[in-house]
Amino acid sequence: MLQTGSDIPKDWQAPEDHFDYTRREVMIPMRDGVKLHTVIAMPKAAHAAPILLERTPYDADHFMRTHSPYLAEAVWSGNKDWANAGYILVWQDVRGKYGSEGDYVMTRPPRGPLNPTDTDDTTDAYDTIEWLVQNLPESNGTVGMIGSSYDGWTVAMALLGPHPALKVAAPESPMIDGWMGDDWYHHGAFRQVGLDYFSGQTSKQAAGKGIARAHRDDYTNFLEAGSAGAYALANGFEQLPWWKRFAAHPAYDAFWQLQALDKLLAQHPSAVPTMWLQGIWDQEDIYGAVHAWEALIEAGHTQNNHLVMGPWWHSQINRAGWNMGPLKWPGDTTAQFRQRVMIPWFDHHLRGTQLAEPLPRALVYNTVAERWDHFDDWQPASRQKPTPLYLQKDFGLGFEASAGGSDSYVSDPAKPVPYLPRPILADDKDRWRTSLVADQRFAECRPDVLAYMTPVLTETVTVRGAPIADLYARATGSDIDFVVKLIDVYPGIDPLQAELGGYQLPVSLDIFRGRYRDSFSDPTTVPPDAVQRYRFRLPSINHTFRPGHRIMVQIQSSLFPLYDRNPQTYVDNILFAKPADYRKATVTIEHGKDGQSAVLLPLARGGDTSTR
Repeated sequence: MLQTGSDIPKDWQAPEDHFDYTRREVMIPMRDGVKLHTVIAMPKAAHAAPILLERTPYDADHFMRTHSPYLAEAVWSGNKDWANAGYILVWQDVRGKYGSEGDYVMTRPPRGPLNPTDTDDTTDAYDTIEWLVQNLPESNGTVGMIGSSYDGWTVAMALLGPHPALKVAAPESPMIDGWMGDDWYHHGAFRQVGLDYFSGQTSKQAAGKGIARAHRDDYTNFLEAGSAGAYALANGFEQLPWWKRFAAHPAYDAFWQLQALDKLLAQHPSAVPTMWLQGIWDQEDIYGAVHAWEALIEAGHTQNNHLVMGPWWHSQINRAGWNMGPLKWPGDTTAQFRQRVMIPWFDHHLRGTQLAEPLPRALVYNTVAERWDHFDDWQPASRQKPTPLYLQKDFGLGFEASAGGSDSYVSDPAKPVPYLPRPILADDKDRWRTSLVADQRFAECRPDVLAYMTPVLTETVTVRGAPIADLYARATGSDIDFVVKLIDVYPGIDPLQAELGGYQLPVSLDIFRGRYRDSFSDPTTVPPDAVQRYRFRLPSINHTFRPGHRIMVQIQSSLFPLYDRNPQTYVDNILFAKPADYRKATVTIEHGKDGQSAVLLPLARGGDTSTR
């Protein structure tokens, strides 16, 4: 047979009669006429089914990864359990990304001073839900929202003005405050490895590219570039509106304060039952869920807000959860949580089914006992009564105040302390995901890291809540950073898992930029050689230091290249510090008459308050 013309037909239709679901793509109109690309995966047997909505800047088409006739196999791993539970699954591209119309604005601020339009992600979620309940007769008219990271932010935004059909929500590791402790900054120190995200997210409507590397090791790439701003501008960031807005606001000014969702949620609370999910070792957004929950609890909204902290890295809740680096759990913690807790809780609010037991105020994984602890008395950090664990002479650590003394190190911006052993590879996702549990022995041996340690413990020490770093220090420069790590030091030999012998497991760590010691919005010069107090919160934990272990505290002044280098000379905007601004500084930590430096621990008191 002679073929004339193309072998590609104009309209190829593969038979799908044997599929157990239908897939639809629709453009849902918003109140201003902009249409948003939406993918709907509906079980063919759907009748009076609840809707699960996720709004994303990461391509709604991407959530159905496999061309399979079975919905549970077509979706990615985190959605498999929801498909098996008979949910109508909906994914939507946010404005201006992938298939959606309109302009994309990074984490578009709520309507108001930073957003003069009549729409935001609150109204877009509302309009989307209105369309879904009106146009999906197979549903029961109820909607739950879910999503992690940026997608978690879209859930939180929906809660600022929820549609009546939104009956339950689960923001997972949501971006809540990008300056205080989520993606962009931590206490004023810039997470410069996020520059790849800036270009990938804002250079194209679809996925853009990250930054091309001259060297395999990012330690070298960022060190040779100089400042974070110089690195950005050398890679064309002056073309990116988001970068220009971002770079103009290095301090916690109105630009950041007016879009801090923990504060906005407390000011405009919803009645939607909400499960705030957080990974205990979330390397990207370890701040948001905990602080949003705390803000709502502080404002009195205790009945419909629940905190869940699992033994996970960022967004691991949507993947397998057998382990966290070398730490192994008795089962797939994420699948077990979805199947036994999360989906039954959604079913209760969307289908009216009964719960086997109520969800407690806080459900927090005990990473040592390897179990879920239930708490109805878990408190925000402001209500905790911590106990000081003091730095002592001869690099000791204990619950008794120090008899006096100080220790010093030289912080050299030319040789910053790495956050992982080198080489640090931009594309090594496994090391990045587990970076917060990396063995800290590589840092302990450096002369610019101070390490304080208790004697071998003879009794358990259980910490539940947010440790507080409370340092009294002086530096020869006019600005300085502090990194504090709370570490569980394992016995020297582990007969069951050799790599854990002597392991220095970080259980909570963070960084603080010294210029913000008095005010996050109004930075001030650090007076050289004058003792100053640096007090800052570390991430919340539920951890037991066992007998035979030791507690260690490490202190240093850089965590590179994850965070940009402090030049240690005060400049108006560290993003654009000049080469001459970077200078060595001698840092002295006081633990005597000039200040009792300590880490304040919220210890479990009166026995185990968990119900299991």
